[in-house]
Amino acid sequence: MILLPAIDILDGKAVRLAQGSFDTKTEYDDDPLDAAKRWVREGARALHVVDLDGARAGEPVNLESVRRIVNGVDVPVQLGGGLRTVEAVRQAVRAGVARVVLGTAAFSDVDFLDTVVSELGARTVVSVDARGGRLAAAGWAEQTEIPIAPVFERLASRGVRRFVYSSIERDGTLDGPDLEAIGRVSEAVRGSFIYSGGVSSLEDLRAIAALRHVNLVGVIVGKALYERRFTVADAQQVLAG
Repeated sequence: MILLPAIDILDGKAVRLAQGSFDTKTEYDDDPLDAAKRWVREGARALHVVDLDGARAGEPVNLESVRRIVNGVDVPVQLGGGLRTVEAVRQAVRAGVARVVLGTAAFSDVDFLDTVVSELGARTVVSVDARGGRLAAAGWAEQTEIPIAPVFERLASRGVRRFVYSSIERDGTLDGPDLEAIGRVSEAVRGSFIYSGGVSSLEDLRAIAALRHVNLVGVIVGKALYERRFTVADAQQVLAG
């Protein structure tokens, strides 16, 4: 299991939100590349980048920043946010990202999902983001009543094998991970997944590692790193067991 530091880009800066609300923005780095280099120096083996402007606009906005990050570090970068058309996904690939993270469009447009999976295969990741165990969409702005288990089943039937699961209630709160949700997701996922939401300490990471779910392959952490609750190196050592 690996740690993936989160780099969320809004208005050209590296920021963190709480529970996905743009009204809770905290700015950390004027240049997202500075954050990327810092996490890689500390031992990050991959980075999770989100184009928040893109998520809000429905199309990529910060691809130049993404390109600079890809060219400025020597670890894989996965990108989400605003990737709702095949052309947007192709632009992200041309920017050099190792994987694309799809959200809303993966659930609403079967033809789009099928095309991306056909073109990118295992480089396709779908983010399943939930409040109260039910799917949220449109950059977390829209709440549905759809339970997450059948969502994973439906995506798997379309050939998706990699997922991100985000606990929106925990995101950016430092309130600890949703261990029960991780267990439910592990049972539902046929493939592998990365967890995101609420991690505040090395103890939280130990609790996640102790679950020993073989299909849980990574943990995304943002605010705890920016607030210096622990280092990337220490976190990676805990997750490695």
